[in-house]
Amino acid sequence: MFRYNPHIKRTFDILLSFFALLFISPILVLLCILICLESRGGAFFFQRRIGKDFVPFRLIKFRSMRKDRAAQKKQFEPGDKRRVTRLGELMRNTKLDELPELFNVLFGDMSIVGPRPEVEKYVQIYPNQFGTILKIRPGLSDYASIKYRNEEGILAKAKDAEQCYLKEILPDKLRMAKKYVERMSFGTDVKIVARTIRTIFQNKQTGT
Repeated sequence: MFRYNPHIKRTFDILLSFFALLFISPILVLLCILICLESRGGAFFFQRRIGKDFVPFRLIKFRSMRKDRAAQKKQFEPGDKRRVTRLGELMRNTKLDELPELFNVLFGDMSIVGPRPEVEKYVQIYPNQFGTILKIRPGLSDYASIKYRNEEGILAKAKDAEQCYLKEILPDKLRMAKKYVERMSFGTDVKIVARTIRTIFQNKQTGT
């Protein structure tokens, strides 16, 4: 099988993230202004995630929730939308809140395509599985991101959202992430990017 040269993948990441950021810069500025006007707090949300070779990094997202000092201490709030702003809900549904992660790609923390980065407490629960997956950089999108594009809705309906994520969703995500690592290629990345874009537009049309 053709081996995906890491230098080619990194070059693809740099070029795509740079030109994407350049192209969408007016949208980024507009969203920054709207976020700050809607609720107190900065435009960005930073969270510690685990990257390649288990090296932690700060994930950058647009802030979609109201500030809450007590909640900030938590690493993950599965299915909890109580603090989500109206603009935040729109950004989450359209994945606009993840646009700043292109900076993570440009800086070398992430790739355009790769398993989504997890918080440390879940990595510690499945260290062996993550040992295989974190041989590469985490990414903006992968098979699991497409399958679980409405993950928050699934978790909101669960009796115990965190246990649902921990026992059902995360193991499935790990299985798909391992599949990606084993079959990684330039062609696979292009297909995942195309499917991700198509999924986002489908969600817009259906209002999900």
